Amino acid sequence: MRNTFLPKILLPLILLIQVAQSDPDPLQDFCVTDVATTQPFFFNGAPCLDPALAIPSHFTTSILSKAGDTGANPFGFNVTLTNAKNLPGSNTQGLTMARIDIAPNGLVPPHSHPRASEVTLLLSGNLLVGFVDTSNRLFTQQLRAGDSFVFPRGMLHYLYNLNSLAPALAVSGLSSQNPGAQLSPLANFMTKPMIIYDVLKKSFQISAKDVERIRKNLGG
Repeated sequence: MRNTFLPKILLPLILLIQVAQSDPDPLQDFCVTDVATTQPFFFNGAPCLDPALAIPSHFTTSILSKAGDTGANPFGFNVTLTNAKNLPGSNTQGLTMARIDIAPNGLVPPHSHPRASEVTLLLSGNLLVGFVDTSNRLFTQQLRAGDSFVFPRGMLHYLYNLNSLAPALAVSGLSSQNPGAQLSPLANFMTKPMIIYDVLKKSFQISAKDVERIRKNLGG
């Protein structure tokens, strides 16, 4: 008589593993359970239009054709993103496009995208780019027009315009509808409420005056 006990145990385990791997990636930093509502679910993104009402203009946008204001922050850069509002057809497709304008000697400071990998194509200018992995190894490359570079998901990375006379222009594709962006300088020195002085002093080996000066320079 064949032993049917093992298949009976393995089949539920296989099904359980498949179910456990079926969750979609989150589109927000967190999703707190609303214990007071009887609503069965909350959209992880945006509600969908009746497919019969879709038209070609839902799948196109000119938002990336307009240069951004690189003088709006102390770093000298601007990022323009597509989203489900300015490009409705991108909803649920798991992607975002970005236009990156960088002033002469401007910098997109070290930052990370917790929900997306990124590939950047330099259209004009001369950029120094790089990312740091979890062993603190730096991968850096100088890009010229036509060059591309990949930033792995969640890795701290930066883009620096080496040209002191001319701006740089790049476009990026990100593998999430809502990639998120956490700039290291702002995440450390411009939080609300502020991280206490002792934490910043010990973390960066600086003085209280240094903390105040950095916050002031960042617009705080």
